[in-house]
Amino acid sequence: MLNGDGIVCLDLDHAFDDEGALLPWAARIVDEAGPTYVETSPSGHGIHVWGLADVRQGRKLRRGDLAVEVYGTSRFLTVTGRRYGSAPSVLGDISALVERLTN
Repeated sequence: MLNGDGIVCLDLDHAFDDEGALLPWAARIVDEAGPTYVETSPSGHGIHVWGLADVRQGRKLRRGDLAVEVYGTSRFLTVTGRRYGSAPSVLGDISALVERLTN
């Protein structure tokens, strides 16, 4: 459970195309996140970007094809352990990305 300690998760829904490649909007978010832990979601159709940032209240963002949920507190999320690509197994600072997405 996320408890407001600075660990956050960006939940990207429906992030893959029919061939299993990241959709352009999702690829931009993963790229912008930089070196941080990224995994496929339990459904296999989404991505979780884990990192460090200050998120006081969760948000669901829907803009065009973009479908991102930003969580940092009071949220249960399943960690699959299915690392995406060559993502590291450490949490990076994704504050700038969170700021851009939520403003």
